[in-house]
Amino acid sequence: MNEKVLTEEEVHTNPDLGLVVQPDSDLKKYLVEYAGTKFNSEEVSVNMIVEVIASEFPEFLYAVAEENFLRGYQEGLEDAQLLERVLSAESE
Repeated sequence: MNEKVLTEEEVHTNPDLGLVVQPDSDLKKYLVEYAGTKFNSEEVSVNMIVEVIASEFPEFLYAVAEENFLRGYQEGLEDAQLLERVLSAESE
């Protein structure tokens, strides 16, 4: 069995943040140009846009983060309830 062991940093790193954004809509074009100007870069990654929004519109990211946290928490509770039902059914 050749199982790859991930480091803590790898587990907590989202590879999507490094993706270069293609400005294929008006909003993306604006965000890419804005972030590119802020970072003085022609190529703009998702992470760069997140950094710009975090610094200039933190209320937006707080709302998104809170919603993601609550959805994740709810999913965890549902998983725990399912596991309890499965274990209960197996023991009967």
